[in-house]
Amino acid sequence: MKDGILIVNKPTGMTSHDVVDFARRKLGMKKIGHAGTLDPLATGVLVLLLGKCTRLFDRFLSFEKEYAATLTLGAKTDSGDIQGTVIERKGFENISEEKIKEVFSSYLGESMQVPPMYSALKHKGRRLYALARKGKQVERQPRKVIIKDLRLLRLALPDIQFFLKCSKGTYVRQLAEDVAENLGSVGCVSQIERQGIGPYRIEHAVPLLQLEENKIQPFRV
Repeated sequence: MKDGILIVNKPTGMTSHDVVDFARRKLGMKKIGHAGTLDPLATGVLVLLLGKCTRLFDRFLSFEKEYAATLTLGAKTDSGDIQGTVIERKGFENISEEKIKEVFSSYLGESMQVPPMYSALKHKGRRLYALARKGKQVERQPRKVIIKDLRLLRLALPDIQFFLKCSKGTYVRQLAEDVAENLGSVGCVSQIERQGIGPYRIEHAVPLLQLEENKIQPFRV
């Protein structure tokens, strides 16, 4: 069994665990994990850890992450993304490019963010998303996050496409909801692509169906 990492371009519609299971079957290896969950809706960089590198999970936690995502205004969902159930609707008239840029700039730097219920965090041993799917809510403590870059890429209301560079523990869906609220509307994420984790970039990610042993690379920081 080969030790190392695989930089995968995760397709939409699969959980991170689905990708791990696929890689185990494809490569004939049991000892594979991943370094950082992606939502089923999301695409992009998912780092797989193979063999002895599964012990190095904590080394990846401090890496900054980069995303390109789309906030769709007008509807808030229970999950924070477009696949959830709509729980509130609100108009988005009179929202300008200037206003969006002003709100984006207000998030730059250090702030506190409350993790969403639809997240992989645990409460008394159970994943929050598992509780959320049963209609349960639990108190979550705010966590410090750092937004290094948040900028508008394209505006075509109700869609706001943006780029985000952030610290560990930042939830794109929660940020998008907060931005929508500060714009005087509601919204949810309709698309997310993780473009980078630390030094690992989307340009070098392997499509899932092209996973091969020769794509495994040694772990370097």
